[in-house]
Amino acid sequence: MMQYNIPIGISEFEKIRKNDYYYVDKTDLIQTLLKTEPAEITLFTRPRRFGKTLVMSMLASFFDIRRENRDLFKGLKVAKDQKLCQGWMNQWPVIFLSFKDVGGECFEDAYGLLQSVISQLYVEHTYLEESMKIDESYKDIFGRLKRRQGNKTDVQISLRVLMRMMQIYYGKQVILLIDEYDVPMAKAGNKAYYNEMLDVIGTMMSQALKDNTALKFSVITGCLRISKESIFTGTNNFMADTIADERFSNYFGFTNEEVQRLLEDTGNIKYQGQIKKWYDGYCFGKTEIYCPWDVLCYLNKLAFESESEPENFWENTSHNDIIRTFLSCEGMDVTDSFERLLAGETIEVEITDNLTYENLTDSEENLWSVLYLTGYLTKDNRQPLQGKSKVFLKIPNAEIMDIFRKSVVRWFDERIAVRDRSSLFKALWNEDVSSLSELISDLLFETISYHDYAESFYHAFLAGLFTNAGYIVESNYESGLGRPDLVIKNKKKRQAVIIEIKIADSMQSLQKSAEKAMDQIDDMRYADGISAQGYQKVIKYGASFYQKNCLISKSEV
Repeated sequence: MMQYNIPIGISEFEKIRKNDYYYVDKTDLIQTLLKTEPAEITLFTRPRRFGKTLVMSMLASFFDIRRENRDLFKGLKVAKDQKLCQGWMNQWPVIFLSFKDVGGECFEDAYGLLQSVISQLYVEHTYLEESMKIDESYKDIFGRLKRRQGNKTDVQISLRVLMRMMQIYYGKQVILLIDEYDVPMAKAGNKAYYNEMLDVIGTMMSQALKDNTALKFSVITGCLRISKESIFTGTNNFMADTIADERFSNYFGFTNEEVQRLLEDTGNIKYQGQIKKWYDGYCFGKTEIYCPWDVLCYLNKLAFESESEPENFWENTSHNDIIRTFLSCEGMDVTDSFERLLAGETIEVEITDNLTYENLTDSEENLWSVLYLTGYLTKDNRQPLQGKSKVFLKIPNAEIMDIFRKSVVRWFDERIAVRDRSSLFKALWNEDVSSLSELISDLLFETISYHDYAESFYHAFLAGLFTNAGYIVESNYESGLGRPDLVIKNKKKRQAVIIEIKIADSMQSLQKSAEKAMDQIDDMRYADGISAQGYQKVIKYGASFYQKNCLISKSEV
């Protein structure tokens, strides 16, 4: 079996091919794109980490007239179409740029990074400044932008100017490739300088794309299709391909067949079930898709640690804040919908692709749409009732389910941290079981359950209520002959509380379950270990739960 290099974090097509990294062949996208006369502007919207940048790098390698990359495409799907390759491979001037790093705490910072992107692009094409074919007026603008000395208008016309200069130099129209076009708008929307950034980016895009005789065609990628009225104003012959569309559905992310071949090639076929459970489940058009980033990260981990379990590779990212933003929106009660999603069920909702980053939180429809378009939810195969403009959505896989659950826990912990819990603490230490039962039940109605009301849910819920309040909270702490579910200690007053948790089968059996919990505390002598630590008062509570209802019983040592 051959040894393969797994390309983690590498999105440069030429680097992957030259250094023998494993490449899942997506080059037939070119044939699909050119099958008919391509739209003047093609926008691909896909979630992050689904291979957009690698596809764009591949397109640049194929079209760019300054390169000779026939060897890099040898053996790939597009190379079989010799007629297409003769007419298109390395035959066209290409501008390829990315806005992925354009952002900042304020407009000035973000604008400075945009100037840097334009400057680097102009440095790449310095040969134009030396050409005798090009008018001095163009060269003056070129020089200012290259040195980051251009004014706002220079920046706004920068792509149009560069395209015109390249058209004059090569005698051919220019292919424009823009990756992550919406990142500046997303970051501006989060930091409240949206309109300023929209003015710059919107004008730049309009200048490059509208009525531009230097444009052959443009391919653009992003996460969301920003409303045509706000950024693609005045553009004609525009085609947006989203995750709901079929034509290009298999070119971003890995298909079932591609994953199976990848696992066979790398000797990891036995992990197919785990990979499917954790990283599959997305529906693009009618195609089942795996997240390529996750699959490659897991295979890379297996190369160094055989028998490694799948893990959440999306977890440590600020993008996951969108879920907590959703939960925190005033006037939106999404509790029931989230509980159904966390139980593995589907929800039927309205979605729209007519969005701007300024209005993402304006409506529940917008927020469901964002979760769908950014990969946190995916379509279910069920069709809505005839005449309804709705879709069924679900959580795609175990990885995203893990993100949802952790986001819900953090959201609730944040709400509890700023809440006045004095009544709850007073009832806890004064042994007021009636008030304690009522207060905990009220809080349960405010939160979102998961794990189908399993004991672990209530365990985490109670621990969260008493955390960050000056108490020592110990979960499953070894004491006496076993481990009580929860111990809460007030070290200053030398008091402690033991809570044992039970799940009731019905409202009628709450009392019986609470008494059973109390019996376990006594039978296992949990209090002995606590008293031996010097705590003078140990309160014992049996906590019984049925869905969002709580009943507390007590006894004291």
